[in-house]
Amino acid sequence: MANYRCTGGIAGAGVDLEARITPQVEAGGLMNVRWDMSYKSLQKFGSPGFFPSGSSLDLEGIVDISGAWVGQLRPRGGEEQGELVPGDYLDIPEGLSDQGSIGRSGTVRFKPGALAVRFTPAEGEVMVNNHKPGITYTGPWTREHTEEEYGDHLNDVHKTSAQDARAELKFTGTKVAYIGRRAPDLGPIQVKLDGETVTDPLVEPGKDRSGTPMTGTESQEVLWESPQLDYGPHTVEIINTEAKDAYVDAFRVTISDVPEPPIYNQASCALQGDPGAIDITVPGPTTSQTPTDDPTDDPPTEDPTEDPTSTATDTTTPPQAGTTTIGMGHVVVLPQASSSNSATPKTTGPTATKYYKPQVAKTPKGGVDSGEAPDGDGRPYGLMASGVALVMGSAGSGLLLRRRRAGYAGGVK
Repeated sequence: MANYRCTGGIAGAGVDLEARITPQVEAGGLMNVRWDMSYKSLQKFGSPGFFPSGSSLDLEGIVDISGAWVGQLRPRGGEEQGELVPGDYLDIPEGLSDQGSIGRSGTVRFKPGALAVRFTPAEGEVMVNNHKPGITYTGPWTREHTEEEYGDHLNDVHKTSAQDARAELKFTGTKVAYIGRRAPDLGPIQVKLDGETVTDPLVEPGKDRSGTPMTGTESQEVLWESPQLDYGPHTVEIINTEAKDAYVDAFRVTISDVPEPPIYNQASCALQGDPGAIDITVPGPTTSQTPTDDPTDDPPTEDPTEDPTSTATDTTTPPQAGTTTIGMGHVVVLPQASSSNSATPKTTGPTATKYYKPQVAKTPKGGVDSGEAPDGDGRPYGLMASGVALVMGSAGSGLLLRRRRAGYAGGVK
């Protein structure tokens, strides 16, 4: 268990947290570190402003690891918040976690380190009504409940008739709008943003947007809206410049373009005392052997036509499975290895290599008669002489036949 004291930013004067750290090592060397978080006292992290639903409070711890695995894990966790006003308590995540993998056996030591807290505001708009904290009224102001038909925000307004009466809102965001009534005979309003006057000319709620004096009453009118601001704390001030009626119905605060949590919304948490360390022993891997073929199985049947000379053992490197080789007058075919979907190789019994006798015992080299090339330098002179004799014999036989036919016809003498 580790105790933390958090200060700065959303921690205010200080917040105490308790982390119950549980490291675990699962099958396959996967280690998981979980922190169960809780507040230790009534003092809690507070909202820095008005925010719509969806803001997040994120915690990130550090665990230093030594021994069979050296490094750091950073357990993280976040908790989404509801709609917030300044000072609202923030819910912390119940647990933080991070994982790593241990590649060898041995003792692993886990020791907790620092803890950081970050508040990330939700983007959107929130209406700040008169009765919510954050608005300060200076001078004689009265709060009036109004009928539903008037259409005021949450059916109430603040009203003053005193010159220099003021209403001030401190907010955190990127834009703000002043919302009130337009009605006849209302006094001009001066607006200040972060201490500087930003209305020149003054806001005139007694006129419509075209500058024509009002003859009726319009509620929830946007009387003034700021330009886009850098995200952060700002102050807007409404000042009644004449001794005439003036109204403040609400302010609309916009939060947008917040790429990452602002530093001033963070808190740093330091360990209180020495929490010690946790040691876990990771066992070594266990191996299991797959039984070989049953010795009682019948031996493989041999081909009766197999050449007995093929039983000689070849001491050369065996070919790869699936290849076909020719040598020693035999064709050797090695079986293909079967595929498997499992990532773990499976050991099986020995596979017998079968040898098949080729259809031709010897590889032909020469003539058709003997299957061997004739002696000599390999040139076919005998065949050429036989061909010449055959052609000359055929020509002589033809000449003799013509002489005989001529004799029968009264022929040659």
